[in-house]
Amino acid sequence: MTTSVDVAIVGGGIVGLAVADAITARWPDKTVAVLEKEHELGAHQTGRNSGVIHSGIYYKPGSVKARLCTAGNASMFRFAEVNGIPHERCGKLIVATDTEALGRLGDLERRAAANGIEAHRLDAAEVVEHEPNVVGFGGLWIPSTGIIDYRIVLEVLARRLRESGSEVLLDAEVTGFALENGEHRLSTKAGDVVAAFLVGCAGLQSDRVARQAGAELSDRIVPFRGEYFELVPERRSLIKGLVYPVPDPNFPFLGVHFTRMIDGSVHAGPNAVVALAREGYRKRDVNLHDIVDIVGFPGFWRLARRHGRAGMAELARSLSKRKFVKSLQELVPTVTANDLEPSDAGVRAQLLERSGALVDDFKIVRAERSLHVCNAPSPAATSSLEIGRLVADELVEALG
Repeated sequence: MTTSVDVAIVGGGIVGLAVADAITARWPDKTVAVLEKEHELGAHQTGRNSGVIHSGIYYKPGSVKARLCTAGNASMFRFAEVNGIPHERCGKLIVATDTEALGRLGDLERRAAANGIEAHRLDAAEVVEHEPNVVGFGGLWIPSTGIIDYRIVLEVLARRLRESGSEVLLDAEVTGFALENGEHRLSTKAGDVVAAFLVGCAGLQSDRVARQAGAELSDRIVPFRGEYFELVPERRSLIKGLVYPVPDPNFPFLGVHFTRMIDGSVHAGPNAVVALAREGYRKRDVNLHDIVDIVGFPGFWRLARRHGRAGMAELARSLSKRKFVKSLQELVPTVTANDLEPSDAGVRAQLLERSGALVDDFKIVRAERSLHVCNAPSPAATSSLEIGRLVADELVEALG
């Protein structure tokens, strides 16, 4: 059986469905098919997301991330309100746990101002007013940050697409790509698909999909597993909302933090360690092809030389609950190992350059009659509706 559509989208996560939603909103007469390899939507990054609606404070002013995250914050709240999706604008507390971090708060304040984000400077006493169990030298309060369940957002997007006549195909892993007579011919486990245009939104497999579809891309996805604990139910009262440390500007992740989820649970983490499989959510998950992909890529070794010390600290915390708890105690001194139980891990699809530099911004790559979202880690879920609109705009330009 062959399905013919105007646009085929590879990847049924929140970015892929948001792209499909934006295309059908702009061109109601276009036929769209979303191809998801798993038997359910959101099995990877979307379904393992922390559920934060980010403000955009961390991102370089003028970057695509900064622009789409701040806009995405507003559009995600609107989407949740219109569609009756449970959400909360709970705010975020960023805490300086030492004098060095206190000095970096000013940089975050200036970045917030440049990105048009409301931010309030707090002294140590005001930090405690927001979070009675948190100790710090000072902090920033970001009122626009919120929480949501992105799996429900995904369900709403899928329902809208199906109601519009678009197809959302599960168990439809693409096993072959061909461009013939100006059309993409995709072999999938659910049958063949012929499309006038192709959009890749394949997350952890995005670089492979892009290259198989003919895109020139020398960068490589390196998977970082984010490992979490969560507070046992009787200790959830330790945290009221979202509590983050001031991030280290020399390291690309935000540090171990506390996140209250929309269901009331409180997650703590993550560690950020290189996963031995792109879809390796457990420490024992190993994929030899993925390992070869990592160790055979010169950029990985350059990254390791640059951030080796920080990487080893993350690995040590991954192997030692005591070290993990010690990191959390920098924010909440009263938390103990008995307060924590293991929680699900996630894997971040991070694009890495051959130079060893982590691609910091969202990245969309063009090829013949196709576009590929090749770098969309956090805050991609927050920004997803805006990424969809951006890809739709690019589609207009690409098709002339």
